[in-house]
Amino acid sequence: MCVAVPSLIIAIDGLEANVDVGGISRKASLMLTPEAKVGDYVLIHAGYAISIVDQEEAEATLELFKELAKGVEPEGINS
Repeated sequence: MCVAVPSLIIAIDGLEANVDVGGISRKASLMLTPEAKVGDYVLIHAGYAISIVDQEEAEATLELFKELAKGVEPEGINS
């Protein structure tokens, strides 16, 4: 199974973008989405922005990821 993570483009240099997801900044290639611009949300998979998504869809997906993370506790926390 593959997972693509919605990320906000905060800066662009050529075909490389700095993206933010949950306060963490990463670099991603815009080779597959050269039309993306600062302020767009893109789906990141394997270091590539594979598509542009609207803000509402991106935020809903990120909220689902947060809910999933709440249900996963590291071993030993409540043992």
